[in-house]
Formats: sequence, C-alpha cells, structure tokens
Amino acid sequence: MENATLKIGIIVSNNLALFDFDGTLTTKDSLGEFIKFAKGNSTYYFGLVRFSPYFIMWKLGFMKNYKAKEKLFMLFFKDMSEYYFKKIASQYGLSKIYKIQRESTYKIFLQHIKDGDRVVVVSASMRCWLEPWTKKHNVELLSTELEFKDSKFSGKFATKNCHGKEKVNRIKELLDTSEYETIYAYGDSSGDKEMLDLANVKYYKGKYLE
Repeated sequence: MENATLKIGIIVSNNLALFDFDGTLTTKDSLGEFIKFAKGNSTYYFGLVRFSPYFIMWKLGFMKNYKAKEKLFMLFFKDMSEYYFKKIASQYGLSKIYKIQRESTYKIFLQHIKDGDRVVVVSASMRCWLEPWTKKHNVELLSTELEFKDSKFSGKFATKNCHGKEKVNRIKELLDTSEYETIYAYGDSSGDKEMLDLANVKYYKGKYLE
C-alpha cells in the first residue's frame, strides 16, 4: 500500500480503506452470533422459527430488508433495558468477535492501519457491539443504530439500515472521497456493491475486481 509519507515519526497516508464487516472481516454473521451470546442457542433457534414468516416475506420481496431486520430485533430484544443491552453488546464486541474474524482480511485490515491509511468500517450491523471492536483498533465506524426510549429498546432503528446505497450516503456524509489518492474497498455481498463502486481498488469475497 503506497503513497504514505512520514511526519514526526507517524506514517500519514492519503489513502482510504473501506471495510464491510459481516462476511468480510468475519466468517459468520455477527448478528446471529450476538443473539446466541445474549439469549442462548435454544432461544435463538426457537426465535428463528417464529421469525420465519417475515424471512420468507423478505426473500419473496414483500418486505424490505430493514423492516425484516427490525422484526428480528423486536422479537428478541424489545423492551430490554438500554443499560443491560449495551452491557451485553460491549462484552460481545470485546470478547467474542475475535473468534469469528476472517484472518486473511483481518491481516489486510491491520496492514492498512499500520500504513497510516484512513480506515472506516461500514456495516449494516449494530454500533452497540461493533464500536467496542473498532475503538480497540482505533478506526472509524459507520453502522446501523438502535432506538432506545425511556431507557428501553423500542424495537426500532434510530437510523436507516446501513446497507447498499445507504453505505455510500454515510461515507459521503463523513468525508470527501475526492481528497484521497487511492480508495480501497472490501465487501462480500450485493449490499456492498455501491460502496465497492466508490473505490479504485476493490475486493469482493477476497478477490480483486478489475
């Protein structure tokens, strides 16, 4: 990774690296693993049976992605106290996510940090458990956020689902992409397409795209 200069002993780069999280930096979906961590395996699998009608509606195109996702969160966490939810989420982010890291992409992620590139994780997953992980690595985070009212989880999102075009909207709200000489992007699904289109150097499922 080129175009880095040394200033006062610190590597400073005018490169930008954008990383999807689930399936890119991890081998599994962090949401499913979080529900198992917070609720236990039996509750998780029983809940998936109850969620299946919404899943089918989403798959058939009768329900938007974010609505199906809200239904899933409502099923497992509605009215859970904000304090307890964030405590569990933080524990998960700090003590469990490393177990599902995709080591090949994680090494690239660390190299970008070492090179002094600006690194941003852009994910449809939740800030509550991603932020402890990104703070540990001292990188920026754009993600979906949950709504809490009267110190309880309302069952809804506080932001738009950070997926597809919304990833690009969030990136452009945060920074001016024209300021960067090289933009790298890493993704693994159709929800990353628009973000990958921003990049000069793009990788999809670990493979370089021409």
